[in-house]
Amino acid sequence: MSANEELLSIAVGETTVSALFLRPENPWATLVVAHGAGAGMEHPFLQGFASAMADEGVATLRFNFPYREAGRRFPDRPPLAVATWRAVMEAAAGLSDGGPLWAAGKSFGGRMASMAVAEGMPAQGLVYLGYPLHAPGKPEKLRDEHLYGITEPMLFLQGTRDTFATPGILEKVVAGIGPTATLHWCEGGDHSFAVKGVKRSAAETGASLAPEVAAFMKASG
Repeated sequence: MSANEELLSIAVGETTVSALFLRPENPWATLVVAHGAGAGMEHPFLQGFASAMADEGVATLRFNFPYREAGRRFPDRPPLAVATWRAVMEAAAGLSDGGPLWAAGKSFGGRMASMAVAEGMPAQGLVYLGYPLHAPGKPEKLRDEHLYGITEPMLFLQGTRDTFATPGILEKVVAGIGPTATLHWCEGGDHSFAVKGVKRSAAETGASLAPEVAAFMKASG
């Protein structure tokens, strides 16, 4: 945890989850960020991303899902994950001083954010840091049904080597959503946005995505 991050506890039903709030001076927006299935909110990738978003003038609130908080390996089922998103977004609204409030997530966290918004959770827009469109090697089983009903702006940041999203299929899905959805390819990136032959830490990789995210947020109002 960085020295200027605030550790919070957020109630989700009868349990609580931890969250980290990083607020730069006079932020113009707040971005709530969820972790992927295999790592929590303190993963270096998300730390680097949050720090770089602060440099862009955006406050971030990262949080753990209940399974991660309890030290369990397998992700929560969608109803609990969506309920967690709702609770955290409500907490973020109280921290954002009335400014734009966005939802973002790495893989599983982003998909759960999209499901929450599809079910009515308010958000200015959505940012997917590697959307898990399908399981690796199973492009016939898409996780896209709920996306077509979302009217908020959506940014899909995806590596061209990401086995969780066949490029041609993801491009078709984004086109089917319509003008509110934008796809930005990270050339050579895998599901963690690591690029072969490029030596950089997970924190540096996460930080590299911040300028694109901030620009999209500004352009989308």
